Amino acid sequence: QVRLEESGGGLVQAGGSLTLSCTASGFTFSWYAMMWYRQSPGKSRELVASISSPDGRTNYADSVKGRFTIFRDDAKNTVYLQMNSLKPEDTAVYYCSRPVDYWGQGTQVTVSS
Repeated sequence: QVRLEESGGGLVQAGGSLTLSCTASGFTFSWYAMMWYRQSPGKSRELVASISSPDGRTNYADSVKGRFTIFRDDAKNTVYLQMNSLKPEDTAVYYCSRPVDYWGQGTQVTVSS
């Protein structure tokens, strides 16, 4: 079955960096676009970044453009989200997702001011 497992979250000071990883199994990873979403308390889930396959085109939410980078390693069945210049408003649970409607368990990112 499809399985997505995120890791790499944690507590970081504003201005710092984190890199999230999502390792996939149960499907042919290289065939699918992959996405990162986030959700903070009281807010709806927000699409942060996506990467297509096979061309690797990327798209970002305006709120993270220039600070976050999504990339993938198909040999490792893993998609990453590199997050730089983190802000307190980036605090959220970050989820990896594969179409249609497959989700990981999420990883908490907390940015302190």
